[in-house]
Amino acid sequence: MKKIVTIGGGTGSFTLLSGLKKYPVKLTAIVSMADDGGSTGRLRDELGVLPPGDIRQCLVALSEESKIVRDLMKYRFTDGELKGHNFGNLFLSALEKIRKDFATGVKDASRILNIKGEVVPVVNKKVKMHIRLKNNEIMIGENKLDSSQKIRKIGVREIFLRPRVSANPEALKKIKEAEMIIIGPGDYFGSLIPNFLVQGISEAIQKTKAKVVYICNLTNKKGQTEKFTLKKYITELNKFIGQERIEIAIFNKKRIASKLIKKYEKKEGKNSVVKLGSLKKKQYKIIQANLLEKNKLETKDSVFIRHNSDKLAQVIMKILDVKK
Repeated sequence: MKKIVTIGGGTGSFTLLSGLKKYPVKLTAIVSMADDGGSTGRLRDELGVLPPGDIRQCLVALSEESKIVRDLMKYRFTDGELKGHNFGNLFLSALEKIRKDFATGVKDASRILNIKGEVVPVVNKKVKMHIRLKNNEIMIGENKLDSSQKIRKIGVREIFLRPRVSANPEALKKIKEAEMIIIGPGDYFGSLIPNFLVQGISEAIQKTKAKVVYICNLTNKKGQTEKFTLKKYITELNKFIGQERIEIAIFNKKRIASKLIKKYEKKEGKNSVVKLGSLKKKQYKIIQANLLEKNKLETKDSVFIRHNSDKLAQVIMKILDVKK
């Protein structure tokens, strides 16, 4: 079977893996470990554990257990002292405590949940995201990316991790063995870039013989990726990799409903939908397809515009020439 490695975290990885697991391929999800918001952040602070949230989402996406087991892993308490906590996060944190090692606990969870493939934390040590704003002020914590109005107003100049850490050896091994590496989709500063800030990941991608694919985000975020085009995303990602390694870009060509765009732009600003940008002197192939989920208003005041997992997987399998 063809070996695919995905690099990311959060909802983007969940969407991608949910589609890919339906095909006869060998999957490894390398997941960012910078998350510190919500239930994950509380567990990090109170128990001193590594962040389980993004790992949990990937485990659920790849699980071949019954729906009730997958629903259990996603269940969020709404009352009492556990209010806001996700059962899956508690489960992973308990395994880390029992095993005294997060990565080993993830392997245990993978067996319990009968996942198709592997989920590998990019690091097996504690790290904190530091955010440098365009006025050079430093903010600490990945959660600030979504919660800080200052970031939305001033903008992000760069992010970095402290302490500096080396990659999980298992992640480097999987990159070396891969036939395809897929970057994204996912939050640029929150889910993607933290992986490339870990020592060894970029060097491993430089050396691998794998085909490197980027799935472009559908929308941009105010204060973070304003006015980013497909070309800008790829240019910046290649800088982090250290070479022009992205060979194929997957880009949505389906028009997003204007009412959804208007609602999204109220929060993220004008021209929030990602455009192709200049295609002069590009070093990569662009595959355009209808990749949209049937997006709708999530609440009265918010909307999320997302990829369809099956449509993404179909495009990727055509590149690999793999059939169900």
